[in-house]
Amino acid sequence: MSSASAEQRREQLVALFEDVKTCTKCPLHETRTKAVFGAGNADADLMFVGEAPGAEEDRQGLPFVGRAGQLLNQMLDGIDLSREEVFIANVLKSRPPGNRDPQPIEIEACRPYLFEQVRLIEPTVICTLGNFATKLLTGNPAGITRVRGTPQVHELGGRTVFLLPLFHPAAALRTPAVKETLREDFATLPGLLAMGPPAGNDEPVEQSLEDEPPDIEPEPLSAADQLDFFG
Repeated sequence: MSSASAEQRREQLVALFEDVKTCTKCPLHETRTKAVFGAGNADADLMFVGEAPGAEEDRQGLPFVGRAGQLLNQMLDGIDLSREEVFIANVLKSRPPGNRDPQPIEIEACRPYLFEQVRLIEPTVICTLGNFATKLLTGNPAGITRVRGTPQVHELGGRTVFLLPLFHPAAALRTPAVKETLREDFATLPGLLAMGPPAGNDEPVEQSLEDEPPDIEPEPLSAADQLDFFG
């Protein structure tokens, strides 16, 4: 737990934003329009992590501003939360050309920024959106269909958090069954947040929604749709 005050952490987060905005640690800075740092509450209990900015996110410099972001807003509204109350970020802070998969050099360049965001925001729960963010932050190659909806405990950015893998909203837009499953998984978030910060080790939490996750395979994502700046 950080000893810094909320105001001090916010100031450090703004400084981190300035670093990200001018970052040249990987070749993506040559092709991006704007770096996409993340957006929302700098002192949020709930944080979302997607894969990378898409074309519209790259243009605006904000995450989840497309249709997937609108669905994420709706899901949050369904549990009486708004995007202003949470923090949304991505593994990558710059758009990969053509929305291709992130490359190792890009992941390594951006990883410290994401972990520093976690350290400064001090969330209780981090939701990974889709396969890529889930596999990276859990360190587990298991696909999203097998692990979604079951909370895990992980240490990220020096902070022990609940990590809840979720289907990406873009997949839910294309597949009604995925959308319904995403809604059901969102419904577990208030209870998970109410538990407070976890104290355990890196392992699944005995709070799975169901014994066997449904055998739903969403279509592969063609773009990372992303969500407004921290308030």
